[in-house]
Amino acid sequence: MAPLLTDALRRRRRGTVGRSWSVDETYLKVGGRWCYLHRAIDSDGALGEVYLSEHRDQVAAEQFFHSAVAVTGRMPETVTTDKHAGYPPAIKQVFGDAAEHRTSKFKDNHLEQDHRGMKGRTRPMRGFQLPDSAHLFCRAHDEVRNFLRPATRRNQHVPTARRRAIYVRRDAALRDMLAVA
Repeated sequence: MAPLLTDALRRRRRGTVGRSWSVDETYLKVGGRWCYLHRAIDSDGALGEVYLSEHRDQVAAEQFFHSAVAVTGRMPETVTTDKHAGYPPAIKQVFGDAAEHRTSKFKDNHLEQDHRGMKGRTRPMRGFQLPDSAHLFCRAHDEVRNFLRPATRRNQHVPTARRRAIYVRRDAALRDMLAVA
């Protein structure tokens, strides 16, 4: 059920992600081992891609970037990352000179804060048993979370009445997608 919902939500947002991406990873416990959840969001906070990997290296970063381009249908103009050594060669390999790579301690703070949503949901679950189930859950969770988000820009004020109307409409759309699946 989750893969069908995820695919439907991904089709809806294809081509809508901005050209300035923030990329980072966070840790999740899977089968008693720590794994890396790579995530990309655009400058407005819209989800780009979610990718679970057992390693934090150049190969995992390249796979993540290839997956992000396939899902979003876009190449980024700028990619902001932390100073992890695997990102610069992966960006060069996947995007060539088409994307500018920026590193800064503070430029991806909004992504670091965005990790809270995933961590807050997985912490009570005490991790996952299998990498495949963790990957499916994380991808579906972030897709639904992105779909239900009322703001189209970061720090955009959405009045309560409008926020509720947006949520009710999108919740009904999610229910319809689930009924079809």
